[in-house]
Amino acid sequence: MRTPSPAFAFAVAALGIGLFSIMDAFMKSLVLAIGVYNALFWRVMVSAGLGAIAWRAGHDGLPSRRTLRIHLFRGTVTAVMALLFFWGLARVPMAQAITLAYIAPILALLFAAMALGERVGRRVILASILAFVGVFVILAGQSRAAPVPGAFEGALAILASAVLYAVNLVIARVQSQAARPGEIAFFQSTTVVVLLAVAAPWLAAVPAADQWPQIVIAAVLGTSSLWLLGWAYAHGETGYLATTEYTSFLYAALLGWAVFGERVSMFTVIGAAVIVGACLYAARRGDVPQPALPAAS
Repeated sequence: MRTPSPAFAFAVAALGIGLFSIMDAFMKSLVLAIGVYNALFWRVMVSAGLGAIAWRAGHDGLPSRRTLRIHLFRGTVTAVMALLFFWGLARVPMAQAITLAYIAPILALLFAAMALGERVGRRVILASILAFVGVFVILAGQSRAAPVPGAFEGALAILASAVLYAVNLVIARVQSQAARPGEIAFFQSTTVVVLLAVAAPWLAAVPAADQWPQIVIAAVLGTSSLWLLGWAYAHGETGYLATTEYTSFLYAALLGWAVFGERVSMFTVIGAAVIVGACLYAARRGDVPQPALPAAS
């Protein structure tokens, strides 16, 4: 079998990022309609079903006790991370939310140094400082804009989610060595569903019939993105494919404008440029860990 070209792997990865960005747009619409809990609970329930099919199709056996603990830990982090992200996404423009989340790869470096004993050089420290300068630029722009109820709190929720996303990336580096993608997708989604189900007696409400297509589409988009990115990273170099992650800003800006009438401020554009530049600067020596799979799928 002929090895896929780097350009083809790059195109597949970019498509995966695009599908994930479209899923974010569906989720924002659902959160505005039925709230963050129900939007996430029902979507992840569908995703767990899709993950179960993928897991069984891959003929993966039951995970070991150690691997199961990793699945449960990452699933717990993912549940809190996703609730914060989608709650914040409903209150800030999509492009701004995606940009703020870009600090996660650099934060992951710092957390990996603490948890895994990995070395952090001066390049990474400087990149971290630059990335946070980009965050302050975006927040400064938000403070100058017309007041929007909950916008500042939404930005803080996105930043808190990014911190957990960084933790998620560190866990993923360990998890990927212990399990295959189908198993990871199933157990991660199932863990999130079980945790959210604890509050179901008080918070769960069955969505209206016209909302189910959006929920199913969002789940299919998330799962499809997971597999496209998994395939791409299995057939291409991480350093080459990692830059596709930053195309999400373009997708988010376009979808935010087309679907929600959002405008991208110059502060967001400048902040995004600073954060992305900081990540690419740190990644010149392959330092910045990049997610091969969406963490909130």
